[in-house]
Amino acid sequence: MSEDYIEVRGAEEHNLKDLDVRIPREEFTVVTGLSGSGKSSLAFETIYAEGQRRYIESLSAYARNFLGQMDKPQVESVEGLSPAISIDQKNAANNPRSTVGTVTELHDYLRLLYARVGVPHCPECGREVGEQSAQQMVRRVMELPEGTRAKIAAPVVRDQKGAFEDLFEELMAEGYSRVEVDGESYDLAVESPDLDENYDHTIDVIVDRVTVSEDARSRITDSVETALDEAEGVLKVVVPDPPEGVELGGSVARATGDLADDDGDDRLVVEFSEDLACTHCGIDISEIETRSFSFNSPHGACPECEGLGQSKEVSEDLVVQDASKPVKHVFEPWSYNRSYYRNLLDNVARHFDVDLSTPFEQLDADVQEAFLWGTTEDVVFRRETKNGVRRKEEPFEGVIPNLERRYGETDSERVREHIEDFMSTTACPACDGTRLKPESRAVLVKDTSITEVNQLSIGDAREHFEGLEAGMSERDRKIAEEILKEIRARLGFMEEVGLEYLTLDREASTLSGGESQRIRLATQIGSGLVGVLYVLDEPSIGLHQRDNDRLLNTLEELRDLGNTLLVVEHDEETMRRADTIVDMGPGPGRHGGEVVAQGDFDDIVASEDSITGDYLAGRKQIPVPEERREWSDTLTVRGARQHNLKNVDVDIPVGAFTAITGVSGSGKSTLMHDVLYKGLARGMNGNTSVDPGEHDGIEGTEHIEKVRLIDQSPIGRTPRSNPATYTGVFDYVREKFAQTKLAQQRGYDKGRFSFNVKGGRCEECGGQGTVTIEMNFLSDVQVPCEECGGARYNDETLDVTFKGKTIADVLDMSVEEAREFFEADSRLGRRLQLLEDVGLDYMRLGQPSTTLSGGEAQRVKLAEELGKKATGDTLYLLDEPTTGLHSEDERKLIQVLQRLTDRGNSIAVIEHELDLVKNADHVIDLGPEGGERGGEIVATGTPEAVAREDDSHTGRYLRDKLPAVDVEGPRDGREKPDAPAPAQD
Repeated sequence: MSEDYIEVRGAEEHNLKDLDVRIPREEFTVVTGLSGSGKSSLAFETIYAEGQRRYIESLSAYARNFLGQMDKPQVESVEGLSPAISIDQKNAANNPRSTVGTVTELHDYLRLLYARVGVPHCPECGREVGEQSAQQMVRRVMELPEGTRAKIAAPVVRDQKGAFEDLFEELMAEGYSRVEVDGESYDLAVESPDLDENYDHTIDVIVDRVTVSEDARSRITDSVETALDEAEGVLKVVVPDPPEGVELGGSVARATGDLADDDGDDRLVVEFSEDLACTHCGIDISEIETRSFSFNSPHGACPECEGLGQSKEVSEDLVVQDASKPVKHVFEPWSYNRSYYRNLLDNVARHFDVDLSTPFEQLDADVQEAFLWGTTEDVVFRRETKNGVRRKEEPFEGVIPNLERRYGETDSERVREHIEDFMSTTACPACDGTRLKPESRAVLVKDTSITEVNQLSIGDAREHFEGLEAGMSERDRKIAEEILKEIRARLGFMEEVGLEYLTLDREASTLSGGESQRIRLATQIGSGLVGVLYVLDEPSIGLHQRDNDRLLNTLEELRDLGNTLLVVEHDEETMRRADTIVDMGPGPGRHGGEVVAQGDFDDIVASEDSITGDYLAGRKQIPVPEERREWSDTLTVRGARQHNLKNVDVDIPVGAFTAITGVSGSGKSTLMHDVLYKGLARGMNGNTSVDPGEHDGIEGTEHIEKVRLIDQSPIGRTPRSNPATYTGVFDYVREKFAQTKLAQQRGYDKGRFSFNVKGGRCEECGGQGTVTIEMNFLSDVQVPCEECGGARYNDETLDVTFKGKTIADVLDMSVEEAREFFEADSRLGRRLQLLEDVGLDYMRLGQPSTTLSGGEAQRVKLAEELGKKATGDTLYLLDEPTTGLHSEDERKLIQVLQRLTDRGNSIAVIEHELDLVKNADHVIDLGPEGGERGGEIVATGTPEAVAREDDSHTGRYLRDKLPAVDVEGPRDGREKPDAPAPAQD
């Protein structure tokens, strides 16, 4: 075999048909084809999986013992394989502590920069913090009331792993006998602490125990100086029983719990440093370290929100959702039918001489506030009991304080969940959402704090760091030089893949799959690895055509370093730039699994067997509608200003098909998800769990009956959920099996054939069919259950067959196979046909929801919607439904969306794919750029009208899809290759 190829022989994973294929090494190869044709089976389940398996086998037997054994893909051989890295569309992280800055490691370099050259300032007065002498520390201690007992301690170890046996021996040799380890006192003369070396520990040496008095000044001075010597300029003063109101102004405040004395009382623990102190405010600041700027460490995190940047608090708007209701019914969390709350409201109403049937909005403002926030004056509370009327006088707590108190005190999860329905998530008031403690926010580099840098977009941050060294001292410039070089390089890589609009403090969990993938791609460019096989899954997803060039330049840069790129993709421009294209097919599912054509772009265009080539050459096309729908009513969003939206008014036609377009980061998702959907969910459905983005209101809701968001979130969180259960197909299948002769003889009802309840399922795997193997530092792996072999059911249940097939066999069928198998059942046939209509004929009925792509999950939801009784007047919101679709499948999807609209529904779709955009009745184009330079309406109207707008990036690319549009400006699309006249399909 030539060393220039990765050679796959006899691949039979999933639907691959004994496939042989050669992938050129150190080239850019695109694997394309219809949905379900075997692209991912070849690229990920065969080539990448074999690379990962071989990596694990190369590890020591000890390491493999923890990782488990990975099954070999169903392939005869894979030769010429390089170390493989998979970059897919999974979210970068679901942890709320993860941000764009942390997942790209940019925040690590920022922490290093601020710890090394940052200038500390006082968080109170803003003055630059200077050094503090031992004498000043003594003066602080002497300010304590005479007779106060205190310990002078030297923090010799701070949050470090180890057992520290040698250290304890050294301390004993130096004459120190008392230490505090993690807040617990030890006498080294009696026992030496037995510490777990795998955990962080803090060790304080007790240098002296003193009682504050003028006579003890000399002793205190000696002890302070000794402690500073032992701990390299750091000192702790511990006051076990501080007088009320006493503060020392140090960097550590009162501590309880583990730091408290044995009797559990509060004590005052204050840390001083010779280096940092504000003499004006009397504030001592702890040593500036890299962890001082980490919101994942207690040394840097805001103590109020613990580094999350958010806090939950009861919202007045959620407590009083409709102020036009009478007082007795206005408070949503309090039911007037419950005697306790009815009695409270009756008495407060009597106190203010208020009729409980009066609408809340008609009460005086001070009375409204008293109901919500309580009273300072006493209210007479009367309550009837068996022994007569009980009477007491006390201030009224208020509805909101009552909810907040109960939320903090209750141990009941049900009560907490109930109160959370009336709480909103807001930026932490202590840190204003910046996550860091005040001392960390007050460290400046060139008059800018680290939190201000984190709030910049990647593009603005790159500009900020250009030439930052100018004006630095020679020392600081030398220290910062390499750090700034890394920061600039990483910011540049992020810009190269089209992510300059993201802010560094953006939560990683809010990123789309495409954004997460491009972040990891940028990280890989920065690593500079050579000789690696990169396997990517549709990296162009979520990218506007204008930004695609930069992404492709990045991929070519990775290739030119000496790496091999294997990219699953449908994008035409990506295929044009690739060195080789492998076209899978000829159809989906069982009809696929073969290489239909292989070669460069021109070879695929010339192939008569390739549907991909037909679309690339123009032999097949997605047609432009002959006419656009007209409408008379609109749904109007007023004053949308969430995130980067610039107070825009947006009209969405009712009864029409609308496409929302724009470059990445222009505000499309904010408009649809945060403002439109959440606003309608709150206003129309009374859904208090959603918090709409800022806007003035939504008009025209009387023209629609309901709103449905069909997004790319999973249809289920566990392998038990699958397309059959989600669409209701499985209910009919179970009925079929329950009606068989053997099932009736044994008394099996349809519940016996559910893998979600005990009885018929395999209990070893709980009906999941797989068992999760934890891989420690690698992703967890799902392996078939050894008891049932992945069938999900026990042997007795599998005895029952329908037309020779078990229930497990049916779950293993594709949608197409199942439709043919159950062709006599019209109910099943209709629902299975809907799954085929949205291009999912290749999907297995029992395919675990956790393995579905975002696009597949979205189309399953769409099929489920089509199966409902047609009522019309529904607004459907979709986010990039063409994700993962070949042009042929896209044509089917467009037909489905047009069918939904023809039923009298309204559809609004976020989309970059121009073949879908050109089929819309109305286009709303946002921009003109991403991030802060976006959030405006650039153009609206029919696709033809938008195509004539020179200011619209989308419009310019649409011109190539709408050749009849007459424009003077350039067409940005590429010329199609010579081909016969198109036969519109």
